[in-house]
Amino acid sequence: MTTSADMTMSAGGPLSTGGPLPTGATPSPGTPVAAAGGTTAAGGSAGGVLSMAGRGGDTPSPEGHQYAPQWLELRESADADARAADLLDPLRIRLANLPGRATGLTVHDLGCGTGSMGRWLAPRLDGAQRWVLHDQDPNLLRLAVARAPRAAADGSPVTVTTRRGDIGRLTAADLDGASLVTASALLDVLTREEIEALAAACAGAGVPALLTLSVVGRVDLVPAHPMDAEIAEAFNAHQRESDLLGPDAINVACEAFAQRGATVRVHPSAWQLDTRHTALVEEWLRGWVGAACEQRPELTERAEAYLRDRLAANAAGQLRVVVHHSDLLALPRPKGGAS
Repeated sequence: MTTSADMTMSAGGPLSTGGPLPTGATPSPGTPVAAAGGTTAAGGSAGGVLSMAGRGGDTPSPEGHQYAPQWLELRESADADARAADLLDPLRIRLANLPGRATGLTVHDLGCGTGSMGRWLAPRLDGAQRWVLHDQDPNLLRLAVARAPRAAADGSPVTVTTRRGDIGRLTAADLDGASLVTASALLDVLTREEIEALAAACAGAGVPALLTLSVVGRVDLVPAHPMDAEIAEAFNAHQRESDLLGPDAINVACEAFAQRGATVRVHPSAWQLDTRHTALVEEWLRGWVGAACEQRPELTERAEAYLRDRLAANAAGQLRVVVHHSDLLALPRPKGGAS
């Protein structure tokens, strides 16, 4: 694998909202996870805990969406299983018809984190690929480069460069020469203005976008509990803090791309969590309940008992969780108006 790390800055300076504008993250099993504000789930002192970022039930970190690599590791297999493979065929058709396709693809991965999108997607696409990994965290960029895939589906080489900067100010000029824009767990931690800017940049450059794993505000737990809906409602409200779109993001993104002439496809991409994901469910529960309590402190006493019950059921292999997401594929009109 050939890699380079130019660490170039976008015009806007350091990334304002973190890991992609953010990308996901992962604490090691058993480590408490801080809700945004520095408290552990359902109350308590956070101390030196890891933070999970506000997607899929993860709580935003106080440092502006800085994600722990361990959390990203923990969620990677669930993310890979959830991503909507059905969107790949229309994407492959568009990429196959790109002018200059013979010279290879250039893919910009926004908020790359540790590079899980590249590890999932690059081996599913034919042809030489150059991945440009965007993130504000240099440590995550280093991990992403070290773990980047080496070969495309047909054995062609995959190379990697990195770029550190403000994705919230991405423009069509930044995507000059790009074949595809990708992101994971990004849209729900953006504002309306940032999603509008992303759609405008992709449309202006005529570049397709595959934006995966956006939460939609629905969680199913089996067995059910009387507090499930109350916690979910409070968590969803927490995701909408500071003008972030949270579970509304997928609809806003669909409208933003469609208004700029793109063909938009949306497909469900739920996490299906069971006894294979005990460590992930534990950390997800702590973050989900912690964010709900931060939003509604009056829930804290009851939520502590709720969390204890849920963690015990998870440890006993008796809990199943479905965290609903959606994947979006936007196919703008190719630059120059070609079909």
